[in-house]
Amino acid sequence: MFAWFLRALALLVLVAMPPAPSQAQRGPATPTPTPAPAAPAPPAARSAPPHAWLFGSWTGGFYPPGDTSGPACAGQPSVIFTRDVVMRSSPLDVAYRQRLIETVAAQPNGVEFRFSPAAPTISVFGAQPPGRDSAFGCASVNSLTVERRGPNEIVFPNCSEFPSPLHRCQ
Repeated sequence: MFAWFLRALALLVLVAMPPAPSQAQRGPATPTPTPAPAAPAPPAARSAPPHAWLFGSWTGGFYPPGDTSGPACAGQPSVIFTRDVVMRSSPLDVAYRQRLIETVAAQPNGVEFRFSPAAPTISVFGAQPPGRDSAFGCASVNSLTVERRGPNEIVFPNCSEFPSPLHRCQ
């Protein structure tokens, strides 16, 4: 019975509505303007991260930097900087230690990284707490200060595992 009542009510509403005006009664159709496509932002307007100047491979750090060009440098860099990750090698291990970047703060002569806390290491003995081998030998395991010494030379001040400067691989 309730369904019959709803159908009757819907029919009354349709009958009581005035008819829609025809095209002749509405007048000539006016085209709606289409918005112009947005122009790409100029390169200066696109903000680069404060560590963009570091992107790429760097050699040295553990020892004085050697050859900065060719396969020797590109084959085994000491540190690799990307937008989201900093990877470091170890003189005694072939695997790179990867640190996820949480924040980067620009400084007058470099940048300071804050890393996400390091994950535990999984070994045959089970999960081990993150060791200092994933850090850079700095005072804090989850931070790294990079100081620019020249266009292609940087240092990690007060980081015992990287006493020598690093040079950019060309």
